[in-house]
Amino acid sequence: MSLDRIDRKILQIIQSHFPLVEKPYLQIAESVGITEGEVLERIGLMQEQGLIRRLGGLFNSRKLGYTGTLCAMQVPQDDIERVAGIINEYHGVTHNYLRNHDYNMWFTMLAESENKLAQLLVEIKQKTGINNVLDLPAINLFKVRVNFEL
Repeated sequence: MSLDRIDRKILQIIQSHFPLVEKPYLQIAESVGITEGEVLERIGLMQEQGLIRRLGGLFNSRKLGYTGTLCAMQVPQDDIERVAGIINEYHGVTHNYLRNHDYNMWFTMLAESENKLAQLLVEIKQKTGINNVLDLPAINLFKVRVNFEL
């Protein structure tokens, strides 16, 4: 899909200046000169085509009282789908991806406390049958904000 001028304006607004109003898509529509329905249709098409991977808010989990960790597992190649399915069932999992490494499945998880996080990791080990899980909590936190000029 090639992006036209309106698609680019919509993307610029939703990545950097999403309106926090009762009808955000109507406000976006008014600012780009089309209808609310057209905005929703264009965003839907961009999602279907993989141009938009995720549409949602980003929150500072630490300021909201959550703690998180990065985990790495050694998952047999023929068991990746099953294990990924189990991990992805947890609401606190924010990322889950494969790497070309002995520890081939990496995921990040958030929980309300360090105790709850430890409980969830024990549960994941039990459900997956994989005990070799590295728990790598952040020592320093780096957040990079990326906005694409369109």
